[in-house]
Amino acid sequence: MNRYLNLALAATAVAATVLPALLGGPRAWWVLPLAILSSVPVLWRDRALIPVALVVGTATTVSASLGAPPLLPVGPLVCVYTFAARASLPMRALGIAATAAGLVLSLLYPRPDVEVLRYLAVAYVLAYALGTGARARRHQAMAFAERAEAAVLRERTRIARDLHDILTHAVGVMVVQAEAGPLLVRADPGRADAAFAAIATTGRDAAVQLRRAVGSLREPADGPLDQPGLAQLPALVDRVRATGLDARLAVSGTPVTPPADVGVAAYRIVQEALTNVVRHAQARSVRVGLDYAARSLTVSITDDGRGPARLRPSGLGWGAARPGYGRPGFGIVGMRERAQSCGGTLRTGAGGGGRGFSVSAMLPVSA
Repeated sequence: MNRYLNLALAATAVAATVLPALLGGPRAWWVLPLAILSSVPVLWRDRALIPVALVVGTATTVSASLGAPPLLPVGPLVCVYTFAARASLPMRALGIAATAAGLVLSLLYPRPDVEVLRYLAVAYVLAYALGTGARARRHQAMAFAERAEAAVLRERTRIARDLHDILTHAVGVMVVQAEAGPLLVRADPGRADAAFAAIATTGRDAAVQLRRAVGSLREPADGPLDQPGLAQLPALVDRVRATGLDARLAVSGTPVTPPADVGVAAYRIVQEALTNVVRHAQARSVRVGLDYAARSLTVSITDDGRGPARLRPSGLGWGAARPGYGRPGFGIVGMRERAQSCGGTLRTGAGGGGRGFSVSAMLPVSA
């Protein structure tokens, strides 16, 4: 499209400059060559704007100063437009100065023509204004594209976090239950049945959440996705308790309904923390706390397991705390990103008295 537009502009410049010189009957041999030099080079202005502008401007100025028949300065106008649309600020300033000098020289020498100078000045200002508008539209389009790319990246990150949280929690709980089930079949059939029922429940819940997450990729929903929040925390703790871990949920303060993103972040942080307790902590108990304050909600998960010594450098674990490892894994990174995405903070470390491990997230509950 730009190629054809460039050809059309060049053809217009040539027609508006060369045809009057031919039809008016050249009074000297230099009229036609100067008309060609002041119009044809605009065809290459995208590749060499400064040389083209110098050739076109010089030919137009010399032609007018030598008293050639009046020609439409389409070539110089196209160059001015291109300077305003594409050149850097220093080059635009240089182009304005050179154009003004050439315009004044061509119209005041050898005889002044103030009326023509006035009309041409308006034409050049208009060409520059059109080029400035084109440059502004191009920058705006680039800004829109950058924002769209950033939005896509944020959405990909969000989906990656959701898939990580859903899969690691479901797989972790199911593996623990599957390993315990065969041992309980003969010793305690009732607990074995409960373990296998927990596997089925966890699998179904994971399948539903995965369908929602993957469905948002195929057909973006008109409204926000139905994600779990604070209301689903008791069921989450119950599923973890079914693995044999003494899991408890405690609520303090006056419960309020936080913004939807805060509720989702709280649920996913608790889900990831409990998943890692089940998989890595070798704990006997874990406590999930919700502490409501006037403007914040503190979510804490504390266990009595191995503590920071269990941290490992795998991508699905807590991260690295042993000597030689310094990079956190996706678990802590994902929890910290979730807390920060809604204006909160996350702290991790050893539990009370240096035993176990503690995750604490402070999230805002007011707009």
